[in-house]
Amino acid sequence: MLDAERLNAALLELEDEIHWDAAPTLELAQRYERQARLLGDELLVARARLSQINMRMRAGDVAEAAQRMWHVHQWAVDHDAHQLTARIHLVWAAIHRHLGDAAQSLEHAVRSVELLDDTATDFMQIWHRAKLADSLAFAGSMEPARERFSQAERLTVELDRPFLLLYVLNNYAYSEHAAGNFALAAEVATRLRALSAKHGYELDATVLDTIGAIEMSNGHFAEAERTMQACIEKYSSFRRHDADAMPEYLLNLARAQRGLGAYERAQSSLDESRRLCADRELGHFLVQTHQEQAELHAARGEFAEAYEAHKVFFSAYNRLQSGQREAQARTRQAMFETTEARQEAERFREQARRDPLTGLRNRRYLDEQLPRLIDNDPELTVAIVDLDHFKRINDQLSHDVGDQVLVQVAKLLETELAVVSPEGFVARMGGEEFLMVLPGCPASRAGHEIDGIRRAVRAYDWAEMTRGLPVTVSIGVAGVSEAESRTQPGLLSTADRNLYAAKHGGRDRVVCGVPGPDRTHSYRDRASAA
Repeated sequence: MLDAERLNAALLELEDEIHWDAAPTLELAQRYERQARLLGDELLVARARLSQINMRMRAGDVAEAAQRMWHVHQWAVDHDAHQLTARIHLVWAAIHRHLGDAAQSLEHAVRSVELLDDTATDFMQIWHRAKLADSLAFAGSMEPARERFSQAERLTVELDRPFLLLYVLNNYAYSEHAAGNFALAAEVATRLRALSAKHGYELDATVLDTIGAIEMSNGHFAEAERTMQACIEKYSSFRRHDADAMPEYLLNLARAQRGLGAYERAQSSLDESRRLCADRELGHFLVQTHQEQAELHAARGEFAEAYEAHKVFFSAYNRLQSGQREAQARTRQAMFETTEARQEAERFREQARRDPLTGLRNRRYLDEQLPRLIDNDPELTVAIVDLDHFKRINDQLSHDVGDQVLVQVAKLLETELAVVSPEGFVARMGGEEFLMVLPGCPASRAGHEIDGIRRAVRAYDWAEMTRGLPVTVSIGVAGVSEAESRTQPGLLSTADRNLYAAKHGGRDRVVCGVPGPDRTHSYRDRASAA
C-alpha cells in the first residue's frame, strides 16, 4: 500500500514515459486506482483512470477508451485540474487520430498545449508540442507542424532529454514522409540515426517502421522488406500493443513486398493487416488496406479484381467520411484563454469545415448545421447537385481539368445561390456532388430558382477549360414537408431519389416534389446513373 506522496510519484512515472506494453501497464494503473480510492484522493483516482484509458486506447480498444474518457474529463473540468485536463486532451487527440478524425484530433492537441502552465512537467512541455505537430501534419498543415516539431526539439536540448528527441525526430520524419516530402524525410531520418549512434540508443519498432517507409519511397524495396521484418520481429518480441502499430507495420511490409514483385508474400501480409484493422475498428488504416489490395491486384495484372477492390476502397472511404463521424465520441470545442489563441483556434475550426479544393463548406459543417435547420425551419429546402458525365472529363482531359471544373461549378453555385437564398449555403458532399441548402424557401418556389442555377452552369463558357466538352448538372430537390422523415437522412434520401429521376430522365434537369412510383430508386442505387 502506497501513501499519497509515493502514489503520486508512481502515477507520474506512468504519465511521463512512453509505455508500449499496454496490458501490464493497464493492470498497474488499475491497482493504483484502487489504492487512490482507499486514500480518498479523487485527483489520484482520476489520474489513474486516465492512465488506464490511455492503455486501452493503445491496446486497440479505442471505442471503450473514448466512452470512459467523458467522466474523467468532466471531473477535471469541474475541479479546475489544469495538468490533468491537458493530459486528457492529449489522449483525446490520439483517440480521434485512430478514428481518422483529423479536425477533432487537431482541436484537442491545440487545447493540450494551451493548458500547459508552470505545473506541467518537462515531458509534457516537450511531448504535448510534438503531438500537436503530429495532429497538424495529420490535418495537412505542414508548415505549422514543422514549427511545433522544431519547438519540441529545442526543448529536448534545453531540458536535457535526448532520448525523447529520438521520438520527436521519428514523428517528424514520419510526418514529412506521409506528406510526400521524401527528401526532407530522409534528412530527418539521417539525423535520427546519428542521434541513436551518438547515445547508443537501439532503434525500436516505431523508428524502424519510419525508416522502412522512407526506404520504400526511395525505391529500395529489398532494404525496406528487411527493415519491416526486423520492425515486426522487434515489436513482437516486446509484446507491444499500440492500437494501430502492427496493422500499419504489416501494411508497409506488404507494400515493400509488392515493390519487389513478391506478390504472394505481399498478399499474406496484407490479409493479416486487414484482419487486425477490422478487429480493432481502425477505419483509417482499413481504408488503406483496401487501396493496397487494388494496387496488388493491378501489379499482378488482375485488372478486373483490381477494379472490384478499388470499388471496395471507394465505398470504405465514403463510409469513413460520413457514417463513422456520427459514431465518434465528441467533446466540447476547445476554447483558448488569449485572444491570439482564440483566433488561431477559430482558423483551425474554419479550416476543418471547408473543402480544401473548392473552398465550400464540407460534410462536417453540413452534419453540424442541417439537423438544426430541419428541426427549426418548416420551409427548408435542399438540392443535391451532381455533375453529368464528370468521369468523361477526367478520362478524356485530366484530373487537373476535372478539379478546375469542380472549382468553377462551386463558384457558380455559390454565386447564384447567394442571389436566390442569401441565408443559404453550398457544401461539397464529395466527388462531383454538392448540396445547396435554402432556408425559408419552400420547395414549390425553390424549384424554379434552382432551375435558373442549373441553366447558369450550362450557359457558362466552358470551351477553353474543357476543350468543347459540355458541363451540365442534374439536381434533385426536396423540401422538409416532402421528406420521408423529418431527419437529415430522410430529407437527403428524398432529394437523392429526385436526383436519380433527373439522371434517369435525361440529365441536365431539375426534379422536385415527392418521388412517385417511377422514382423509387436512389441515385446511389445505380452507379451508371452518373
